[in-house]
Amino acid sequence: MNRLFFIFPAFLFFIQAARAQRPTDLWYFGRQAGLSFASGTPTPLLDGAMTTYEGCATATTRRGELLFYTDGQTVWNRQHQPMPSGRHLMGSGSSTQSALIVPDPGSGNIFYIFTVAPQGAPDGLRYSVVDMTRDNGLGDVPRANLLLVTPVAEKLTAVRHPNGHDVWVLAHRWNSNAFVAYLVTADGVAGKPVMSNVGSLNAGPGRNAIGALKFSPDGTRLAAAIWRESNRFEVYDFDRNTGKVSNARSFGPYAEAYGVEFSPDGSKLYGTCNGNTMSKTPSVSETQIIQIDLKTKAVVPVGHSSNHKIGALQRGPDGKIYVAREDNSFLGVIASPNVSGPACGYVDDGLKLGGRRSKLGLPGFVVEP
Repeated sequence: MNRLFFIFPAFLFFIQAARAQRPTDLWYFGRQAGLSFASGTPTPLLDGAMTTYEGCATATTRRGELLFYTDGQTVWNRQHQPMPSGRHLMGSGSSTQSALIVPDPGSGNIFYIFTVAPQGAPDGLRYSVVDMTRDNGLGDVPRANLLLVTPVAEKLTAVRHPNGHDVWVLAHRWNSNAFVAYLVTADGVAGKPVMSNVGSLNAGPGRNAIGALKFSPDGTRLAAAIWRESNRFEVYDFDRNTGKVSNARSFGPYAEAYGVEFSPDGSKLYGTCNGNTMSKTPSVSETQIIQIDLKTKAVVPVGHSSNHKIGALQRGPDGKIYVAREDNSFLGVIASPNVSGPACGYVDDGLKLGGRRSKLGLPGFVVEP
C-alpha cells in the first residue's frame, strides 16, 4: 500500500508535467499580429516585429515561453530584435509555408529552421541552425542556408517519430510527384531523404507551387492543397516509422486550393479555396472553406468569407481551427471542427487581432501525436 502511495503522486506529477508542455501557445504572423493561448482563450499580442505575407513559424520553450520567430528570411529573438546573424535566410515571406522550426532532439538549446523558396525557385529546401546559448541567451544563427534539395514546392510540415524523440520533416519536389522526408535526430539532419513518388505532379508555372501541407493529429495521414492548375486537395497515408507516403486520394476541382487542416479527431479535413475571379460560374468564384469527411468522402462547403482572399488554416491548442484572411483585422474561426457540415460553426469575423492584421499565413508547428 505504501508503495502505491508513492507511485500515485509520481504518476500525477508526470501527467501535470505533460499538460504543462505548451509549445504551440504563441503565434506571430501577418502584419505584426500575434496570439497567445496561454490562458486557454486566444488573446492578441501587440509586440511582434514581423510582417510576412505568408509563411512563418514561432519557437517557444515547452512551457510556452517565447524564444524566437521567423518568416523564413529574418529571425527575431524574444526581445523582438533580429538575431545578429539572423537576417539572410533563404526562405521567403511570400512562400506558403516558408519556415518551420524543429527542436534538436539531442539538445534543449539547438533549433533547426527549415525554409522553402517561393514558386519552385532554385534556393529550394534548406535549413539553418539556431543556438540559444549565443548572444547572452537571446540566440543566434551560427550556420545558415544548408541546402537539402532543389527545387521544391512551397510545402513544408513535420511530425514526431514514434520513438518520441526524432522528427520527420516533409517537403515536395518541384516538377515531380515525389515527397521527400528528412529525419532529424540527435545527430542532426539526415543528408539523404526518404522519397515517395505518389499523388499528383507538382509542376507547371511557378505559381502552381503554392499550397499547404499538413499532418493529421495522429501523424498517420498527410494532406496537401495543390493550387493552379490542379486545383485539388489530396490526402495520403504516412508511415511514421519509415517516412513513406502512400495511397493518394484526390478531391476536386477546387479553384486555387490553398490551406489545409485536420480536425482534432482526424475525421475531417478542411480546405480553403479562393475560386477564380475571372470565372463567370458562381460555384467556382467564391472564397470558401470546405469540409471533407474522410470516412464517407462527403465534401461540403461550410463557410464563405467576405474577404477576396483567405489562406492558411491552423488548429489551435483550444481545438478550434483558425483561418487567415488577407489584410483583415479578424481571423475566421471554425468553432467545432469535429462536427459534420455547417454545424461546425464557421464565423468569418471570429477573432479580433487587437488592431493588427492577418495576411495569408499562420505559423506551423511539429505535430506531436
